[in-house]
Amino acid sequence: MDRGTLHYGQPVLHTGEDLARAKGAVILLHGRGASAEDILGLSDAIDLSGLAWFAPEAAGHVWLPNHFFHPIADNEPWLSSALAVVQGLVEAAAAAGLPAERTFVAGFSQGACLAAEYGLRHPRRWGGIFVLSGASLGPEGDPDSASLRPSGSFAGTPVIVSCGDPDPYFDVPSVHRAASLFRERGADVRELMVPGLGHQVSDESLEMCRSAIESALG
Repeated sequence: MDRGTLHYGQPVLHTGEDLARAKGAVILLHGRGASAEDILGLSDAIDLSGLAWFAPEAAGHVWLPNHFFHPIADNEPWLSSALAVVQGLVEAAAAAGLPAERTFVAGFSQGACLAAEYGLRHPRRWGGIFVLSGASLGPEGDPDSASLRPSGSFAGTPVIVSCGDPDPYFDVPSVHRAASLFRERGADVRELMVPGLGHQVSDESLEMCRSAIESALG
C-alpha cells in the first residue's frame, strides 16, 4: 500500500512534554466522526505531568469505513493505513529513547477498536493499552483476524477494556471477547462495564488509566 494515501500525512496534534524530555508517550486515537483535538482532551482529564501526548487525525475523521464486526478485509486498506500511523508514532517514541514499556496506546470508540487491533498485532510488554468504549475488530472466528495476530505474550501489560452497559454501538459479548483476547496472551486485563453509561468515557475508566500509567512509569 502507498503510505502517501489515506491516513498517512494527516495532522498529528501534540501536547505535554517533548519526546526528548518525556517520561512516557501516550498515543490517543479518536472515534468515528471526531477529531484529534477531541481525543486530546483526555490528556487534561487524566492529568499527569511528564508525558508526551499525541493524537493523530483520520482522513475525513473516519479510521475505518465499516463497523467493527465486519470482516477485517472489509476495512482494508484503511485499516492498514491507520495501523501504519500508530506504528509511526511508536517508532518516533522509540527513537527518542522511550521503549514500549513507557508507551501507551489508547482510543475511544472506533479509535478504541484501532488501539485493540494494534495491540493484538504487536504482543509484547507495553506501558498500557486502553480500549475505551470499543471492542476488537472482526466477527468471532474470522480467519483473517486470527492469522494477523501473533501468539506472543503481553507479559503483564496493563490493558483496560471499558464500556457502558448498554452501549448503543458495542454489545457486551464483543467487549468481553476483546478482553479475553488480551488475557489469553498474558496481559493484565482490567475490564469495566458501567451500568447505564451509554457511549462515553467514564470517570472510573479514566482513573484506571491514570493509575496504570503511574504504575508503569514508577
